[in-house]
Amino acid sequence: MKKILFINFGGLGDEILFLPTILSVKQEFSDSEITLALENRSKGITSLTNVIDKTLFANIKGKNKYFELAKLLFKIWTEKFDVVISSGSNKFISIFLFLTFIKKRYGYNTGKLSELLLTKAVKLNKNQYAVNMYHDLVEDLTNIKTELPIINIERKNVESNTVLIHPGVSLLSVRKNMIKTIPAETWAEVVEKLADSGKKVILAGGPDDKETIDIIQQKVSSEKYINMYGKTKNLRELAELISSAEKFLCSDSAPLHIAVALGVKTYVIFGSTDDNKLIPQNGKVIPIKNQNCKCELKPCLWERRQTTCKELDCLKISSDYIVEIIRN
Repeated sequence: MKKILFINFGGLGDEILFLPTILSVKQEFSDSEITLALENRSKGITSLTNVIDKTLFANIKGKNKYFELAKLLFKIWTEKFDVVISSGSNKFISIFLFLTFIKKRYGYNTGKLSELLLTKAVKLNKNQYAVNMYHDLVEDLTNIKTELPIINIERKNVESNTVLIHPGVSLLSVRKNMIKTIPAETWAEVVEKLADSGKKVILAGGPDDKETIDIIQQKVSSEKYINMYGKTKNLRELAELISSAEKFLCSDSAPLHIAVALGVKTYVIFGSTDDNKLIPQNGKVIPIKNQNCKCELKPCLWERRQTTCKELDCLKISSDYIVEIIRN
């Protein structure tokens, strides 16, 4: 197989979690050309890896998603791929893959139609680490198993006693009422208390994090932390900064998966999402959750709800508790 197409629509975090699947296939077919079809918002993945040779983009979250998919289909026809591997559990995907006219088509089993239209309809098991869920797609193509994301950056020397904090989440998730992190005021308390405990605190973030960063800056003296907000110009520079930290504290967002790929000791705020599906169980990634949350739906987001509730009891996590876990 010389030309292999992967399709994975989602945010940047999804693309990082999908990387091991691509890496395993590339190792099996080392002389193949890898093309990834993805959303425009996730194009930063190409700065973190050298395994992707070409990219195709489709803005499927916009009003013209069917027109975008039609354009993508036309681009696929011109490339003449040998195999296509696609994530996603929408029943339309198997029809789309069939319309690519690619000989070998791999996707998730979404019913009898997918079994008819796909070369291999793979059983979808969401009750596992997302890396493994995606990797199930290629179990018939390779015996190689890449366990974790791998990114290609220039690692920096680790600075002792540092805690790098990236408090934000994507604005898109906030606009869609998918709240996945603690209030900015709590983040400010965490910054101050970690600094007062003797930690060298570094604060980072991008454009989506401005509101949270502004509140932290208002409430915490600038002498208590090193402000790297806005100073990482792109995703690659953020990854290099993360590689220099002894410990990394973040929300459930793309920087989490970068830290996992780098093997940095990482602490993650979890509320409405399921940590068992989003982090490896290797001891290097520590979930921080409200242990006293009585919500019967927790974790709820995506599996049971498409938005978070108003109460957000799952995210009522005290700054003292967060600091205690990190200091230990």
